Amino acid sequence: MKQTTNIIEIKNLCYSRGTKVIFDDTDLNIPRGKVTAIMGPSGCGKTTLLRLIGGQYKADSGSIFVQGQDLSNITKADMYKIRSRMGMLFQSGALFTDLSVFENVAFPLREHTDLPESMRGAHSLMPSSLSGGMARRVALARAIALDPDFIMYDEPFTGQDPISMGVLVQLVRLLNDALGMTTILVSHDIHETIGIADQVFLISNGKVVGEGSPEQLMNSDDEWVRQFMQALPDGPVPFHYPAQNYADELWGPQRC
Repeated sequence: MKQTTNIIEIKNLCYSRGTKVIFDDTDLNIPRGKVTAIMGPSGCGKTTLLRLIGGQYKADSGSIFVQGQDLSNITKADMYKIRSRMGMLFQSGALFTDLSVFENVAFPLREHTDLPESMRGAHSLMPSSLSGGMARRVALARAIALDPDFIMYDEPFTGQDPISMGVLVQLVRLLNDALGMTTILVSHDIHETIGIADQVFLISNGKVVGEGSPEQLMNSDDEWVRQFMQALPDGPVPFHYPAQNYADELWGPQRC
């Protein structure tokens, strides 16, 4: 298969869940070998985008090309092959609770390889015995076990203490560079993310509202981008979810 500059190319993506539009004619390209961050307000579709790339969801229209293959027109067998070349670190870690650390990490290896079964360290522990930081690192070990071409991280820094967060931040960058892979990072943690990202996409209301290097976005003149990147309380992004006026909801529309 001919390699392109971008490992993932998204063109005119439209996706809705019920009456809620998640993506509306969205374009987005993920270059090979880089750390690309996807950021935006809660509920804007960041995790949904990872699931669309992973083939868990199917776009309503538009195209998602993963390593040159269009996911809108692909067989289950080909999707299985693509998934064997991608890693995923889920927001919750998603460890199999009834399997040991060894069994969790060995799961993808047993599914796709015939490698010898040996492991050191905390391999005999159960997920219930792990701290949050340890569980996230085990999930990361499972995600990279097959030496994937690219790995997707869904909020990897959430709920981590400062030391665990520092370890994970360092690991994301080191793994990308040492293994020559591509990284897609979804995160709310601006400081940690811009410290390791090569490029950042900001999404809101179904659109890409900002893109560029961390430096470009931090110095942007766009009010939306500036409010998000600098964590400003006031700006074009409302804090409250749209709803009926509370007084009107309690007592009905008031007349002067």
